[in-house]
Amino acid sequence: MIEGILVEGLIYATMALGVFITFRVLDFPDLTVDGSFPLGAAVMAILVSSGVPSLIALLVAFLSGILAGLITATIHNKLRVPNLLAGILTMTMLYSINIRVLGNRPNLPLIRQETILTTFTRWFEPMPDEWSLLIFFVLVTVLIKVLIDLFFRTDLGLTLGAMGNNEQMVVTQGVNPETLKLIGVGFSNGLVAISGAFAAQYQGFADVNLGQGIIIAGLASVMIGEFILRSNRIGMLTLRVVLGSIAFRGIMYLGRYYGYYINLTPNDLRLITGILIIISLVITQLRKQKRATTVDLDQGRSTPSSGDAA
Repeated sequence: MIEGILVEGLIYATMALGVFITFRVLDFPDLTVDGSFPLGAAVMAILVSSGVPSLIALLVAFLSGILAGLITATIHNKLRVPNLLAGILTMTMLYSINIRVLGNRPNLPLIRQETILTTFTRWFEPMPDEWSLLIFFVLVTVLIKVLIDLFFRTDLGLTLGAMGNNEQMVVTQGVNPETLKLIGVGFSNGLVAISGAFAAQYQGFADVNLGQGIIIAGLASVMIGEFILRSNRIGMLTLRVVLGSIAFRGIMYLGRYYGYYINLTPNDLRLITGILIIISLVITQLRKQKRATTVDLDQGRSTPSSGDAA
């Protein structure tokens, strides 16, 4: 049980990191995720089924996710479409594209295909598959997290973060925000596509509906992680996204297997996810109000009265 939760949490942690980049770093609410996740799965499945080596298929899936993000950013930049609507447009178009990628089929099985996961589990054959997969995804997640941390310590990464906080300040520094949005949204959806590719290998099939509601899962993971750790350091920010993804999968597991005690069914899981996000938003707002009140009180104490000044 625990190893299954950890494996799923780590698979979707890469997707949650992509959501974190757009929603928290760039302040760019991007719904392309619901299309780029199954796009990565579809590209991975069709290439592996065609005999393409798994690593090359994974790289192409990553590039396809980047392309999807670039389309969203371009629609937003050049056509002046609001970022939310630009993501919806790309997500909608990707549904048809994903079916085309899958050969005009809604799904494609991978059970008999050689994938990265089947190769890795064969290397650790005496070990149960779930534990060998757990080792694999720990290594992959750590690698991706470290690369993201290093990227956001570069000048480009710091500029991306600055644009999310104050776009006008970046403009005054002579940097084109449209280029930064192309880089950030493209990179984000590339990570989402990688997660979709691994999810397809893990589940044994790619499906055009694999990404339904995935953006909500990503947001829930990001917000849950914010309650686990509180820090402004990039290394801790990405770590709490990973922990939030694992925690979210644990909550979903409990809902699936023990929800019947309170008359919950698997059909109620999206309801639970939505409620979790609403609760997270309410608590976040209350925390902000409390901090603002505390700051005002501190400033009031530090300001001398007119009698004291005299």
